Amino acid sequence: MLGDKGSEEEVEISEAEKQATRRVIRKIDMRLLPVLAVIYAFALIDRINLPTARIAGMDEDLELSEGDRYSIVTMMFFIPYVIFQFPANIIIRKLGAASWLSSLVIAWGAVTIAMGFTHRWTELLGCRVIMGVLEAGYYPGCVYLLSCWYVRYEIQKRFSAFYLLALLATGFSSILAYGLMQMKGLAGLNGWRWIFIIEGIITALLGFLGLAAIIDFPDKATKPGLIIKKPFLTIEEARLVVNRINRDRGDAVVDKLTKQVVLGHLKDWKLWEFAWLYFLNNVVTYSFGYFLPIILKNGMGYSTAMSQILAFPPCVVATIWMFTTAYLADKYRKRGIVIIFNAVMAILGVSMMAFLDRPRDRYAGIFLGISAANSNVPSLLTYMHNNIVGQTKRAIGSALLIGGGAVGGIAASNIFRQQDAPEYTPAMIVVIVTQAVTVVHVLKNFWVYSRSNAKAERGEILIEGQEGFRYTL
Repeated sequence: MLGDKGSEEEVEISEAEKQATRRVIRKIDMRLLPVLAVIYAFALIDRINLPTARIAGMDEDLELSEGDRYSIVTMMFFIPYVIFQFPANIIIRKLGAASWLSSLVIAWGAVTIAMGFTHRWTELLGCRVIMGVLEAGYYPGCVYLLSCWYVRYEIQKRFSAFYLLALLATGFSSILAYGLMQMKGLAGLNGWRWIFIIEGIITALLGFLGLAAIIDFPDKATKPGLIIKKPFLTIEEARLVVNRINRDRGDAVVDKLTKQVVLGHLKDWKLWEFAWLYFLNNVVTYSFGYFLPIILKNGMGYSTAMSQILAFPPCVVATIWMFTTAYLADKYRKRGIVIIFNAVMAILGVSMMAFLDRPRDRYAGIFLGISAANSNVPSLLTYMHNNIVGQTKRAIGSALLIGGGAVGGIAASNIFRQQDAPEYTPAMIVVIVTQAVTVVHVLKNFWVYSRSNAKAERGEILIEGQEGFRYTL
């Protein structure tokens, strides 16, 4: 009888803990995701507002069409963006998420405002380099922070929700830019200058909001915040979060950072492959981000206004596509098959853009290309975080992966050459090849990961140093 009674109590306690956990996760979702997503949305707007500003008069004022000036200005953002990501993901643990991330946002908002007052293309170039340094810490910091709060098979929906708003914002940015262009003549400034000034002001204000709203890592969630002194979680709520993460992968508390630990993680081939896959995908996403309005205007013959407006509908479709694939991937605990599906759809979409003749048919390809490539952003983030263990390894992996994506931005800036305008067919072929290579890599991992999981089941190996841990296919 005592045994039966104890079992009932265990079931009751277990159910009560499940209910408490659901309340805490909702609390985390509502506090963490909106503020990070809104700020990242404006980070992307600040990063990719060059093409809209270019066709709004910046091209003529700064003479960006001479030689490869536009490609250089676009590319130079990514060099410091790559270099400073790893140290930034170490600093976030030292200074805290709220103070570090918010300070970066305020600073790059100020640089965006400064871009509106540049008079030479070299001044614009300098601003872009500084912005690359500042933005290097935000996106990988957010990915690292989010990965530390959630278990493996609920994180893709969160990554998607985080990226979804940013994706909508990138499409809406063209419409916003078109509206800001109408301020031309106000205070004697051209319309493209107001794009940078107003968007920079909004970004800086969001940075100040972040000081109050952004929360720290789970093991610090019971401490007072920078502005709001009441701790985000009670001790009991924090215990629930830490326990569920430890049950999932055993890394709720940060491990010791040493040179040997870092070098050991850098020897793991998986981290470099995840960065390579993200590079391949971001060649596509940045190609759309930096050159879509230009292709719509010069390649498909739409007016400046229509080019800005037509960039938005594909992003709306992409958000639905992205969250649907994320829901299915989390529900069935599969990552690779979703990545392959998106890569194949991206190949189809870009092929339509490159090789069809009628503008409406080519425009239909944009829907497929943008939806598929952007949906693979949270898919690849989750693919990595599902298959590694340890907070230091997550910090290193996040920096490497997003650094790889930034190199994809450099590649995208250079494959769209001025001499190939307005069709950019060679660049389109390169984009298609990146997605074909992605399919090959993920198919290879089905075999490699399955083989390792089978060995772990037989007790022959210990995956990621964790008993019971298995790779997610």
